[in-house]
Amino acid sequence: MEKQASQLDEALLPQKLAAASESSVAPPVGEEVKRQLRLAGPLVASSLLQNLIQMVSVMFVGHLGELPLAGASMASSFAAVTGFSLLLGMASALDTLCGQAFGAGQYHLLGIYMQRAMLLLTLASVPLAVAWFYTGRILLLFGQDPAMAAEAGAFARWMIPALFAYGPLQCHVRFLQTQNVVVPVMAAAGATAACHLAVCWALVSGLGMGSRGAALGSAVSYWVNVAVLAVYVRVSPRCTKTWTGFSTEAFRDALGFLRLAVPSALMVCLEWWSFELLVLLSGLLPNPQLETSVLSITLNTANCLFMVPYGLGAAISTRVSNELGAGRPRAARLAVRVVMFLAVSEGLVTGSVLVCVRYIWGRAYSDEEEVVRYVARMMLILALSNFFAGIQCVLSGVARGCGWQKIGAWVNLGAFYIVGVPAAYLIAFVLRAGGMGLWTGIICGIVVQVVLLVLITLRTDWQKEATKAKSRVFDSSLPTDLVET
Repeated sequence: MEKQASQLDEALLPQKLAAASESSVAPPVGEEVKRQLRLAGPLVASSLLQNLIQMVSVMFVGHLGELPLAGASMASSFAAVTGFSLLLGMASALDTLCGQAFGAGQYHLLGIYMQRAMLLLTLASVPLAVAWFYTGRILLLFGQDPAMAAEAGAFARWMIPALFAYGPLQCHVRFLQTQNVVVPVMAAAGATAACHLAVCWALVSGLGMGSRGAALGSAVSYWVNVAVLAVYVRVSPRCTKTWTGFSTEAFRDALGFLRLAVPSALMVCLEWWSFELLVLLSGLLPNPQLETSVLSITLNTANCLFMVPYGLGAAISTRVSNELGAGRPRAARLAVRVVMFLAVSEGLVTGSVLVCVRYIWGRAYSDEEEVVRYVARMMLILALSNFFAGIQCVLSGVARGCGWQKIGAWVNLGAFYIVGVPAAYLIAFVLRAGGMGLWTGIICGIVVQVVLLVLITLRTDWQKEATKAKSRVFDSSLPTDLVET
């Protein structure tokens, strides 16, 4: 044991000396801005392109009639809440593990982490697939219309293959993202989105499968995306150090991965589910058809706008994890300051645009003057919401880069379910503010989330975080697996 410890210390000595000299120097601000924008731009584009898969599928179903459209929309929402959000959250553990390992120069660990994540996410997909298989019955238990529940159940069953593709897809994206390899991720998403149009047409119209063809089309496209990225990982010279083939090490330390993956999933799901609750609550308001329609328009707009801070959040997660793994705490702290500036700037610019187009945006969805005026009022609230959501998104990225998922899960639980959702109900139903009240309540939760995350970030000892990152990385590496530096 003492001999192994000595070997470990000798192997780490060059890195410790390098870290000691580099930790006192931070890169220029302009260079850090360029690094983050180079990461965020392709990640924003790839996220938008990946979201097009479900959107295009539902659009094809919309031409089949009102009932198929309602069923597909309900099934897509059910799938997002019960499946995709959970797998996306679990895969986010790789933001910490792969990012810090890459920064520490332990490149072989990235492939092991990705294999371990794909294995565990596939196992987690099995019970989720069972729930999707019985989607129709589950919706009936919640009082949904029998015809709509049956249509949604059939759509969800044909989407089950997509569930088993989504986990590996997110694992490959994070494997590449944490190495600062993001353009291939964007290119693969773009190619898949383009092919998805042809796939949906062939299955829905060509083979006459109807809405079931649209659901299966999503699965086919997700698997195509996975296949493209998997081939890239195995043939690209940029991944020769990080992908060294399949390893039995992937079966080790599953609990270590789950200790990050479960809180990561809770971070994502607790926030995601709170917005889904808004749609459910809107159906209980007076004039539910108007309230639900306007809230759906607002949520769709918010989801598109959210892709920009989402890209910044992914970028800062990579930057922070890489710098902490490399033992450069001052560089990590500078990266956080830069991304906060970018997030605030983006929020102000986007908010200004929303205010300017508030009377135009509603007409893109409806010719009803009542809907247009209501959307215009909601755009003012959305501008405020987007500003704070952008800040919390990048701070959540900082949390993932540092490995604070457990803290982030508690923050989201308190912010959205102790403050946000109760405030939304109080303002909407007790104070009778309607759909605007629901959104205002959620803004209260986002503000609390931002305040808590800002306080945690300001109180961070970055040197200590760098030490913890080193410990996390090298605890995962056996002495026989040490990489010479």
